[in-house]
Amino acid sequence: MPAASSILSGIRRIKLGHTPTPLERLDRLTRELGGPEIWIKRDDCTGLATGGNKTRKLEFLVADALASGCDTLVTVGKLQSNHARQTAAAAAKVGMSCVLLLERLAVNDTDLYARNGNALLNRLLGAEIVELAPGERTPAFTDAYLAELRAGGALPYFVPVGGSDAVGSIGYAACGIELDAQLTDLGLDAQHVILATGSGGTQAGMVIGLAAAQRSMSTLGFSVSDRAGVQAEKVIGVIGECSVRLGIPAPDPSLVLVEDDTLGPGYGQPDGQTIEAIELFARTEGIILDPVYTGKAAAGLIAGCRSGRFGANERVIFLHTGGQAGAFAYEGTL
Repeated sequence: MPAASSILSGIRRIKLGHTPTPLERLDRLTRELGGPEIWIKRDDCTGLATGGNKTRKLEFLVADALASGCDTLVTVGKLQSNHARQTAAAAAKVGMSCVLLLERLAVNDTDLYARNGNALLNRLLGAEIVELAPGERTPAFTDAYLAELRAGGALPYFVPVGGSDAVGSIGYAACGIELDAQLTDLGLDAQHVILATGSGGTQAGMVIGLAAAQRSMSTLGFSVSDRAGVQAEKVIGVIGECSVRLGIPAPDPSLVLVEDDTLGPGYGQPDGQTIEAIELFARTEGIILDPVYTGKAAAGLIAGCRSGRFGANERVIFLHTGGQAGAFAYEGTL
């Protein structure tokens, strides 16, 4: 059989992150929850402006932008978007301009939320920030803004929300292959990868990479934005697009597992179980999660351990996708 990494042959990529990221066993958390054996894949340690999962995607997106002759990265998201912060950092690293079209979140429309966390880092990184009212960030607005940039002489490259398109999601196909290699080197099997799923590209790429490596392991996403059915369809769609880009058959859609039990009131709104998960990771392992993404995925992990869904004899891997910088905008909640 050809090596799984062969699916990446010929794909443009630029080095932005610190990879491979660590794979560590969480002994104290495992004991606290009574099993399964919990490991963590530290994609919060990718290094680009405090790190996070979007760095992997941007390695392929920025390479594509440079190959296309573009000089400006443009992306969209919420005001505290981790993706926007990493996009601004990637632009700075390669000498491109960056424009962030960022929408305020109605439920968190405070001065602290608007000025701290990722919003502060975006300004430090030198990005041009366009703040939009809730609901104002539409495809029509984005198209008009891109047209305005082109009319002014810029050559913009549009990075979709979360970097989750056919190009960006390749970053997590590469991560799935990397994880398989780490497990092989350690002589370990694992039954589940647990992650937060929002724009869909991280989960989609992970499914592709693990399938390419012929690693039999479920990829369970805890949704942070949509109900499970809607989110699963989003991920399946990205898998199809990314597989076409890679020139490989798409993995079976049944491999896409999504739950919404820890979604809480909605995107960017942590509830009690999210806050408990953040505190438990911090106080048992010294690992900081965020209230938008990883805290909700960790809440799903904890609930599964307590209910017996994840057996004491199993091994699970929690994918830490970063986002700690955004926690500073949630002081009042945390």
